[in-house]
Amino acid sequence: MIASLTYYLLVVASLTSVLGVAPSRRDDDSKPIRNVAIIGAGAAGASAAYHLSQYARDENLPVNITIFEKTPRVGGRTLTVHAYDDPTSGEQPVELGASIFVTANRIMHDAALAFNLTLQDPMPSRKGDLTIIWDGASVVFESTEDGSSWWWEAARLWWRYGMSPYRAVNLIKTVVATFLKLYDPPYFPFRSLTQRAYELGLERVTGVTGAQFLADAGVNHDFCRHILQPATRVNYASNLAHIHGLETMVSFATDGAVAVRGGNWQIFDKMIEASGATIYRNATVRAINFKPEGPNSVARALKKYDISVAGDDAVRAAFDDIIIATPWQYSNISAGRGIITHKIDEIPYKELHVVLFTSPYQLRTDLFGLPRGGTPPSNVYTTLKDGVEADPDNVVGETGFLSLSTLRTLVNPVTGQTEYLYKLFSPEEVAPARLDGFFDSDWKDKQEVSDEHKSDGDSGPKEPAKVTWYRMQTFNPYPVELPRVTFQDPVVGNGVYYTSGIESFISTMETSALMGKNVARLLADDVAGNAGTGGAYVAPYRPSPNHPQREDFFQSMENDLDDMMMMDEL
Repeated sequence: MIASLTYYLLVVASLTSVLGVAPSRRDDDSKPIRNVAIIGAGAAGASAAYHLSQYARDENLPVNITIFEKTPRVGGRTLTVHAYDDPTSGEQPVELGASIFVTANRIMHDAALAFNLTLQDPMPSRKGDLTIIWDGASVVFESTEDGSSWWWEAARLWWRYGMSPYRAVNLIKTVVATFLKLYDPPYFPFRSLTQRAYELGLERVTGVTGAQFLADAGVNHDFCRHILQPATRVNYASNLAHIHGLETMVSFATDGAVAVRGGNWQIFDKMIEASGATIYRNATVRAINFKPEGPNSVARALKKYDISVAGDDAVRAAFDDIIIATPWQYSNISAGRGIITHKIDEIPYKELHVVLFTSPYQLRTDLFGLPRGGTPPSNVYTTLKDGVEADPDNVVGETGFLSLSTLRTLVNPVTGQTEYLYKLFSPEEVAPARLDGFFDSDWKDKQEVSDEHKSDGDSGPKEPAKVTWYRMQTFNPYPVELPRVTFQDPVVGNGVYYTSGIESFISTMETSALMGKNVARLLADDVAGNAGTGGAYVAPYRPSPNHPQREDFFQSMENDLDDMMMMDEL
């Protein structure tokens, strides 16, 4: 069977009434304690805390880290829920947000191993599973898990698409290898992401659309539409014409997709725990000011900051440094005059609607132009019809959704019946009753009959008849990744650092963690007075022996198509 688009490509405590800084740790009586505030406990904030604690130890710098998180949980977009809203069912939680990462993600993967977290296949395939690419009118590509040898599937690809798969693979390998240089000296750490992009030549990739970048490399239109565009749609809710080349390449680099059993948020929870940081949950930061207020005061020269939290009037000790680890435009934080000395750009973010739902039924075949009575598709990924121009205001085109995946089977705790667990991505809100349309061709007529029998006082949303449980969630998970050649720098003030600037470069859990690590290194170097890049050398990455890497493109064809398509974030 063919497996992931990678198959074709190759790798390539609630808030207390008084918020105060945690008790100081006197690691070195000759050095003052450095109080650092981190706003946000997602991938970047957790990584910043974790790596700062390590760098501070290496540099013999006493630090005291305090994290403010506006929600009751850590992990940001890594959000899990229990199917049927029943945590006692014995079923594993389901990822609503950032579902997978890959073994090549050095920070995420190495942290998972270091914390002894169990890694698993995020969406194991079953023999007979049918995966299709649908353009709203017809199936343009399909793959069945039937045990076919990789050479047969490779021959099928080459027969249909010529040299395009090979060219795409080489392009991905080259771009990803170049990007990975950001992890090591002399490119790490970096005060200017724009400068690093130019030094590595990546501005030539971010400065054009994915469609342009692939066309210039000789990858033909059909291969892009049938195979590559479904990946950018499911991963970044974008067509190739409206996403830059680097993010396009990242969409395909999914060899070795894994997830943490029980939820990826555990990586970031463990990072915070290991850092020794004090974390305040349900703590919404409202303002950052000099302490005492006044940009011309002695406090400015000494770089002392005061953080105000919603609903809290307590006086806290001053912070020496602040790491803003959340998108500034959504934070609603007021910064006093002179605190942000380098303007933080506001960039548009995508709105993504995710629906988890269960049903005892498999997906309709006729909905997708497949024969009635044939094998129902397990996974449906979408693209635009041939000749249809991509519209940024109507990303999905005629399909009506971005992707629909069968995650696994589970047992309904009420009925004891085995059911299918599905995950739907859509750029627009999905009416619950519409879910019936995936199982019943007459669902609209039945809804009308049902409406005729509803009481006058029943004005709630129409409930699906074929679905036993559903959960809907709206995210702003990543920016609109249009081509650009300049990026937000991580140092935005005197002792003020910002992590979300990397989102318009590459938006993944891993790159957010990388930027968290980067600002931690910069902060440690600034405090220690290190020149240049500073800090300890980061040894070149070597794959873990527990997760051997594929040797070549042909061997990689044994991977699952599901890996690529299930990934809404690396």
